[in-house]
Amino acid sequence: MLFYIACMLWTSSVIFLQCRSVVCKEMKLPSRAARPPSPSDFLDKLMGRTSGYDARIRPNFKGPPVNVTCNIFINSFGSITETTMDYRLNVFLRQQWNDPRLAYKEYPDDSLDLDPSMLDSIWKPDLFFANEKGANFHEVTTDNKLLRIFQNGNVLYSIRLTLTLSCPMDLKNFPMDSQKCTMQLESFGYTMNDLIFEWLDVGAVQVADDLTLPQFVLKEEKGLGYCTKHYNTGKFTCIEVKFYLERQMGYYLIQMYIPSLLTVILSWVSFWINMDAAPARVGLGITTVLTMTTQSSGSRASLPKVSYVKAIDIWMAVCLLFVFAALLEYAAVNFVSRQHKEFFRLRKKLKEQQRQRTQAIADTKAKGKNMPGNNAPHGNVAHQCTACAREEELVQQGLLFQSFALAAEIAPEMDATPVFADLPPGLGYYDIRRRFVDRAKRIDTIARAVFPMSFLMFNVLYWLTYKVLRHEDLLAKL
Repeated sequence: MLFYIACMLWTSSVIFLQCRSVVCKEMKLPSRAARPPSPSDFLDKLMGRTSGYDARIRPNFKGPPVNVTCNIFINSFGSITETTMDYRLNVFLRQQWNDPRLAYKEYPDDSLDLDPSMLDSIWKPDLFFANEKGANFHEVTTDNKLLRIFQNGNVLYSIRLTLTLSCPMDLKNFPMDSQKCTMQLESFGYTMNDLIFEWLDVGAVQVADDLTLPQFVLKEEKGLGYCTKHYNTGKFTCIEVKFYLERQMGYYLIQMYIPSLLTVILSWVSFWINMDAAPARVGLGITTVLTMTTQSSGSRASLPKVSYVKAIDIWMAVCLLFVFAALLEYAAVNFVSRQHKEFFRLRKKLKEQQRQRTQAIADTKAKGKNMPGNNAPHGNVAHQCTACAREEELVQQGLLFQSFALAAEIAPEMDATPVFADLPPGLGYYDIRRRFVDRAKRIDTIARAVFPMSFLMFNVLYWLTYKVLRHEDLLAKL
């Protein structure tokens, strides 16, 4: 009986152990089935040669166009060049689109950050910058590219670029101008039936917090829009962003406006220098003229050769005109102060010609009285006397005509000169000289007031026009 009970217990224990091992094996099988594949195997299955993925074919082939959402992050902005009319900036260009062929469920992660070398294995938009002059990729220390794939098939592609883009500028108000520079992103080979670019709804254009420009202020307002291009090969998608830049004129104020202003004021010093100090006044005038010419050439050195007149051109031209007028003013002063010498030279010339005329008349009369007529034969007396009288008459008429011609030649010359018009007769040498010197000094006195007042009026009109009126019109156009 005991033996039978022992056999029963042994059989039950064996059956229990066998059942337990079977249950454990069944419980372990599902855990082995849920184990994820290795990343290499997953990528090979997703986009490898055995996956059937073809990077040469766009998503939704022969179907709706691929919508590519773009946004940029401006890392640096600078090197705005007026001569070549372009600007340089460093950006992170980000593109995002959906490729159903890259959707997955086998891998537990929501997204996969892949090596940039995998970019050659997937389809990418053929984006290019329509107004680009030059561009550089960055490969230090590795390629500055990002590739991220999401479970739903969304693809994020980011790349760092340094771009040189053209920016046509209107320099009529230079250096008090505001410029509008654009960046255009366009598809090169896919028409709008296959590919459409659009800006990200929020944060399409972001700017680094510490971004500063040497001459311009980048306004926070950005103009986002579309610039669809129509060519004979089709209609291509294009999006653009407009950057609004306002120039800061501190550099030009210090380097151009203030030095030219001081040069003009320096030219006025000659009005207080004695008119007899010709070397001092002429040297000062020529020095200021040459200085303004040099400054004017320097202001145009960093600007393109445009056909219209700029604000800085008007300023430099007027400053040059003022310093040149100051030099001409001394020429007028010197001319008027020496007119007494000319006056006495003409008076002496007239008196000498009148004396010669009187002497010629007296000699003619004496010659008529001493003519050899008394020793001639009697029959020829009447004839000879008649001939002598006729000769004397002709000589006197000729001298008279000559005196009239000389008087008519000298007198109008003195009357036609404005500085001789109001001189009363009978003045002595020193009185006449003093009158002309006083006139020259009066010119200097008038110039001391006229030149500063005229330049002040020009400054008021200049700054009012370019800083207020035209600046507001320019902002309204932008």
